[in-house]
Amino acid sequence: MIGENGDEDSRRLSMHWITIILIGIAANLDNLGIGLAYGVKQVKIPILSNAVIAIMSMIVTYVAVTAGSTVVEYISPHTANLLGSLLLCVIGIWTLMSNNFSNQRIAGNPELFDEDKNLVISTREAMALGFVLSANCLAGGIAIGANGISALWTVISIGLFSFITVGVGSQCGSLLSKTFIGKHSTAISGWLLITIGIFEIFAK
Repeated sequence: MIGENGDEDSRRLSMHWITIILIGIAANLDNLGIGLAYGVKQVKIPILSNAVIAIMSMIVTYVAVTAGSTVVEYISPHTANLLGSLLLCVIGIWTLMSNNFSNQRIAGNPELFDEDKNLVISTREAMALGFVLSANCLAGGIAIGANGISALWTVISIGLFSFITVGVGSQCGSLLSKTFIGKHSTAISGWLLITIGIFEIFAK
């Protein structure tokens, strides 16, 4: 019995790690699209500014995951997990249907946040950009918190993939913008969120 419980706990832990990695990717695929747009327009995002964007995403995610975690205190863990998983699916469907118009606007006009028009995103400009991009993490963070998944590692995952996607996108904009991922980053993000939600439902 102890062995079986140990195997079950190990299986759940592994599935949580998969979810943590996937949510980090899904929440930041739009960031890849934004980075690509800046790269194509030759607007540079320095490492420090990219770090600021990632930190903004991490802060919003932490607040959201913490809020989601409080749900478990008022309803049963099973119900909380189910609601959190369904919420991820709903977010994915909404992403597909809305096509994430706000981020599409940024991608089409990357100079919006380059206030001084010097083709470089400063740390101050990065704070505004990071706040807008972190909206992707808000609802997803609440869903993850309701599922009882580690807030710390979710925050680290989202921050890490934010830094990677924005950095890679801005550095390789003209090349990656023509790839399948570059053209369909929002749709891929939506389907990935739906997949994570379904995965979490059956992982319990």
